[in-house]
Amino acid sequence: MTFRARHLLGIEHLAPEEIRAVLDLAEKYVELNQRTIKHADALQGMTQINMFFEPSTRTQASFELAGKRLGADVMNMGVQHSSVKKGETLIDTALTLNAMQPDLLVVRHPASGAVDLLAQKVKCSVLNAGDGRHEHPTQALLDALTIRRAKGRIQRLTVAICGDIAHSRVARSNLILLGKMENRIRLVGPPTLMPSGVSELGCEVHEDMKAGLEGADVVMMLRLQKERMDGGFIPSEREYYHRYGLDAEKLAAAKADAIVMHPGPMNRGVEIDGEIADDINRSVIQDQVEMGVAVRMACMDLLARNLRAERGRQAAGVMV
Repeated sequence: MTFRARHLLGIEHLAPEEIRAVLDLAEKYVELNQRTIKHADALQGMTQINMFFEPSTRTQASFELAGKRLGADVMNMGVQHSSVKKGETLIDTALTLNAMQPDLLVVRHPASGAVDLLAQKVKCSVLNAGDGRHEHPTQALLDALTIRRAKGRIQRLTVAICGDIAHSRVARSNLILLGKMENRIRLVGPPTLMPSGVSELGCEVHEDMKAGLEGADVVMMLRLQKERMDGGFIPSEREYYHRYGLDAEKLAAAKADAIVMHPGPMNRGVEIDGEIADDINRSVIQDQVEMGVAVRMACMDLLARNLRAERGRQAAGVMV
């Protein structure tokens, strides 16, 4: 199985065959998770630490469940009550973690690049659970698995990513992953919520929602990240829903078998109509949650294999 990474910090440095390796292994964990007994031993004897410097109930729960189902000892560090809040630097935190000798470190941080800095300082494998506006790699991988299971493939699809593109690390990771898989990608939203240099990203950009959804196979809605906004990006939530909220009328422009996605948490009546979100024939939002556990199990399994192999080589070198 081809997966060479020591850390999972983003999608950008993964080759297409590495992405497929994650998805293929995740398929096996989907099957495991649907059994009565949901346990494996891929991480038996290993320690996983989850450090979330910003809150995320579903992502942290998904990583915690994934680690426990693989047999790891899982610890959640309450950063809001930790020494970080008392002035400890990120490098000091890394040194403290090294002394605990974990094997896997799952990190979410509000600053872009913070997870990469930790990965340079710790002796274990690091998984990026979202850093600033940079990336959220496991979300893109679980989205890819959801799409592949629903559409039968992950190539040559038309995917419309809609809403708050500017503040979304989910959009960035999906844009990179789907681009590696030869898909036609459209970014749809108001100019105020488009990132600078959007014309250089190699995808179509639409201000009109219906035009952006025309003939789409996949409609991926994004959350309005008001906590990251420091100005008047939209006139009002009501006006935003009128122009960019996904309802039956706008969705009619997409293909009849188009699937609807949302990384959650959803703001119903702002980004998406409740009936569309709950439509069992079109919405795969709950499938995304299920795929999240399987994909994170696959990522940690593959990283653990590489970490064990590296430690084995180091031990052999010492013995020689």
